[in-house]
Amino acid sequence: MSYFLGEYECKLDTKGRMVLPAALKRQMPDVEREGLVVNRGLEEHLVIYTRSEWNKIMDELSRLNQFERKSREFIRKFMRGATELSLDAAGRVLIPKSLQAYAGITSEVVLASQFDKIEVWSKANYDEQWEDEGDDFASLAEEVMGNLRRKENEQ
Repeated sequence: MSYFLGEYECKLDTKGRMVLPAALKRQMPDVEREGLVVNRGLEEHLVIYTRSEWNKIMDELSRLNQFERKSREFIRKFMRGATELSLDAAGRVLIPKSLQAYAGITSEVVLASQFDKIEVWSKANYDEQWEDEGDDFASLAEEVMGNLRRKENEQ
């Protein structure tokens, strides 16, 4: 399995279109044939998936028990706003207005690679996350990765 790599700053035009950066597009050789899916993230951002990754998520969701209220509620909330994206002749994708509003995107965005997906943040919201980083990252790394190593050693 290959993962996306990189962080890219982009701008939306007045119609809400964004040029997919060439370096990112090279990491998705089948994007023009398969297309992409954009959806709401769990925080105030968007997430872009390749069609094949989206289908894997749909397979997982289809295994949830839809007779359980929490499963139905999660599926509805997760699927809300999911939209298929396709590249136009100029290599642009159109981000729906409703999703732009959800993520607080006006013009400038940051595309942040996250394994098999790409997070789309308004530049202001993305930059805000890093203002008071300080020693928090070291503590977070110790807590998350340290616990992972401990669990691996216990097994």
